[in-house]
Amino acid sequence: MEEKKMGIGTLLNAYPDSVGGRLSDIVSLLKREEFKDVFRSFYILPSVFNTDLDRGFSLISYDISETLADPKDIDDLHELNIDLLMDFILNHISVLSPQFQDIIRNGEDSKYRDFFIDWNRFWEGKGQMNEEGYIVTDQEYIKDMFFRKAGLPILMVRFPDGRDVPYWNTFYQEVIYNPIDPLQLVRDHGMQYGTAVEIAKTVNKALQEKKAPKDIDLGIYEKYGDLVRGDLEAKRSYLGQMDLNIKSPLVWDYYRETLKRLSDYGVAIVRLDAFAYAPKEPGERNFLNDPGTWDLLGKIDEIASEYGLTLLPEIHASYGEKTYKLLADKGYMVYDFFLPGLLIDAFIRKNGVYLKAWADEIVNDHIKTVNMLGCHDGIPLLDLKGLLPEEDIQTLIDTVVARGGYVKDLHGAKNVYYQVNATYYSALGEDDQRMLMARAIQLFMPGKPQIWYLDLFAGKNDYEAMARAGVGGHKEINRTNLSLEDVSALLEKDVVKKQLELLRFRNTCPVFTEDADIAIDCDGPLMSITWTNAHGEVSLTVDFDKETYRIETK
Repeated sequence: MEEKKMGIGTLLNAYPDSVGGRLSDIVSLLKREEFKDVFRSFYILPSVFNTDLDRGFSLISYDISETLADPKDIDDLHELNIDLLMDFILNHISVLSPQFQDIIRNGEDSKYRDFFIDWNRFWEGKGQMNEEGYIVTDQEYIKDMFFRKAGLPILMVRFPDGRDVPYWNTFYQEVIYNPIDPLQLVRDHGMQYGTAVEIAKTVNKALQEKKAPKDIDLGIYEKYGDLVRGDLEAKRSYLGQMDLNIKSPLVWDYYRETLKRLSDYGVAIVRLDAFAYAPKEPGERNFLNDPGTWDLLGKIDEIASEYGLTLLPEIHASYGEKTYKLLADKGYMVYDFFLPGLLIDAFIRKNGVYLKAWADEIVNDHIKTVNMLGCHDGIPLLDLKGLLPEEDIQTLIDTVVARGGYVKDLHGAKNVYYQVNATYYSALGEDDQRMLMARAIQLFMPGKPQIWYLDLFAGKNDYEAMARAGVGGHKEINRTNLSLEDVSALLEKDVVKKQLELLRFRNTCPVFTEDADIAIDCDGPLMSITWTNAHGEVSLTVDFDKETYRIETK
């Protein structure tokens, strides 16, 4: 099949319900005259599929979500000549997936028994079994592993025969104990009705207080304790994202089926999420395992190529580690996670010296990038290590936090920064001119510009959304869902109109091509980026001191 190309035209980035509430509302927005020639591509975040957690990144299946979209919406986007970018999560799928539910129902007899990673089978002979039924791995085998949460990444799964089997669970998990039905106690155990009612009251109150079954005191009815606790454990439910066993042939069947499904949707670029966690070997890293990561990526690329799909591996790592370079040298597109921080740094220092250095590297090394300002996560910081001096990264953090942003430490570790959560407009001090200047620079940087919908509408930090989300809801600061009425009002704002003009210019000016020559100059606060091809020349000149920009064509 012929490989599809998305070119370097602008790429909208949004959830299917980011505007209006359904994907069809975004489609209707893109049909408006104001959006003619504004976007060439659309990265629809994975809540467009059948998902349960993590705003879409916990896949049950790749069926289109009935509550957020319709297959016709996908067809309508193609009719608008808008290419699609969608996610493929390699490392894990939801506990609610058909494969994992089959294990819960059938245990050892499930055809998917080894579709996921049985912790004890993985570590057999490399540690000691503890009283809770899982192997505590010897330190020599686990010392180089990086776990995303406290303790071992295990979810204990109750099999039909009553055994608890530990499965590898890198990301989210929740065990849900379901309320006791007194009638069920009578039917199953022959209890007196009054006794069953009192036990149910005690148990259900304790469950509301988040007590584990082993910690529930049944008082005078303790003689029924083992029966009741056994029922609770046998009927427990789960939420979570379970790691896939890439050594299972069935997983590779699943990978192939998924890539075919994405191709059937007309996807051009597949963003690979969490791929670097998938390869695991005892004694090796479980993140960016070498050569496991690259072997996996190569095999996925072979399948993707059969379906005309281009891969965009998503990975956060410090500049100093040169992971982006490894990907680029292997011919993959890479995310430019450096641009968002470098731009804010340039505004702070009133000089684009570091921004120029990075742009020159992209051009000189022929790195194919997708760049961005804001996104559904946060403004990357970890990535800047080795590119910006440490003290300047801290200044950047302090500046954005002073403007209302929130620092996300690296998986709970203090003083190991990861990202700042803020809208890009708020990170720039909610200044219209800076927003326009940042957008102009992004559009002149080499690569394909990805546009977060909220940046386009100059969205401000949403503290109410953070509060509603509760603990761990910091990312909601930059995920405000806009109504169609909101959008109509925002389209009257000058900062929005001018961004649309910039985007339209980027998409219609014939100088912006993949084979154009790009030159970057920087002299103190002045910086220029010039594109040249057979159609002519177009230049952007910015002044970080006066915070002005100018576009000229020849």
